Amino acid sequence: MTSRVRQIRSRRSTALRYAAPLVTLALAATGCGASVTPGRIGDSPRSPTTREAPPAAASTPSPTQAATCTDRYFPGMTAAQRVGQLFMGGISAAHPDQAQLRTLRDNHVGAIMLTGRSTAGTTATRKTVDGFRGQADQVGGRRVGLLVATDQEGGQVQVLNGPGFSAIPDGLTQGSWSTATLRSQAAGWAKQLKAAGVDLNLAPIADVVPAALGTRNMPIGSFKREYGSTPETVTSHSGAFAAGFAQSGVLTTLKHFPGLGQVIGNTDTTANVVDSVTTASSSSLEPFRAGIRAGSPFVMVSSATYTKIDPTHLAAFSPTVIGQLLRGRLGFKGVVISDDIGNAVAVRSFTPAQRAVNFIAAGGNMILTVRPSTVPAMTQAIETRMRQDASFRAKVDDSVRRILAAKQSAGLLDCH
Repeated sequence: MTSRVRQIRSRRSTALRYAAPLVTLALAATGCGASVTPGRIGDSPRSPTTREAPPAAASTPSPTQAATCTDRYFPGMTAAQRVGQLFMGGISAAHPDQAQLRTLRDNHVGAIMLTGRSTAGTTATRKTVDGFRGQADQVGGRRVGLLVATDQEGGQVQVLNGPGFSAIPDGLTQGSWSTATLRSQAAGWAKQLKAAGVDLNLAPIADVVPAALGTRNMPIGSFKREYGSTPETVTSHSGAFAAGFAQSGVLTTLKHFPGLGQVIGNTDTTANVVDSVTTASSSSLEPFRAGIRAGSPFVMVSSATYTKIDPTHLAAFSPTVIGQLLRGRLGFKGVVISDDIGNAVAVRSFTPAQRAVNFIAAGGNMILTVRPSTVPAMTQAIETRMRQDASFRAKVDDSVRRILAAKQSAGLLDCH
């Protein structure tokens, strides 16, 4: 074994053992839909020169530790507080709307997603995020910390910019680097987010866009968001990205399960987006499988339909996709978050109430909506179904516990 390989394996082992708590602030991540910001178009990917482990989870507590801590919160929470933990509401990073923030506060929403595009820089963003913190609920005198996330992939999908933030290149450019280089760069990007109060990035992209489809793939390929056109490159580079973030103490999210690489339409802007290729055994699932093995804390589910997995439901509303495939076959234990189901065209044939109930019933945990105005109807629908259906109520409780465990790993719960 060369000394170079020993160094790489040593660093990988260090990331996997990472145990320092994440920052007490976080920026909430966007979904599949890109917040488009001009950026340099990257070069075509070349073969990686160094292989890397897939994503490592940052600071994941043991099941016993998580249970002990969450049990200090969970029993004392009202039904409304529990339901509020299931939501991540979008707030403009550049111009936070106070009325929208009040809506989220009044509905006990436990996570905020910074959206759009900001050039304010790390210091100003940190001040903005600090201003959100006071609206987090308290249970038994303990604050249930607010999880705040953003979408900081790079290229045309980078919400936070300005002094202190690097201009992150697009996925194809990142995919052309060695995995050692990408991991090092990602660790630096994560430090910038952490300085701004970020503990969750809704990245990396785990979608495999075939070379033959390329930019005709509207949600990913047209923005050059993918790391490459093969499962091997996407696996190694999504892993390097996540490992760098874990090294710096920022949580990451694999998206968009079970993959948006084979579709044409963008679910944010198009109805009836269908993948007629991907099966439960497709090699394009390998980036997700590897990331889950490495302990990814969040997985985002797409709102497309996968006819060879479940032809009758959108993935976000599919017990087959979430329960059988993601939880069962792939063994995912963390938080299943939806892509945006507040404003996306893909879900407009459903009322906000139906979207929320369908996602939780299918086994999802955290509902992402970029429209805070949809939250009241969604929370009311979930509370109503909880009173009517014990099995649904159990799914809500399970979701809350998973979310609280993720918050513990982000340093957002008082576990002393």
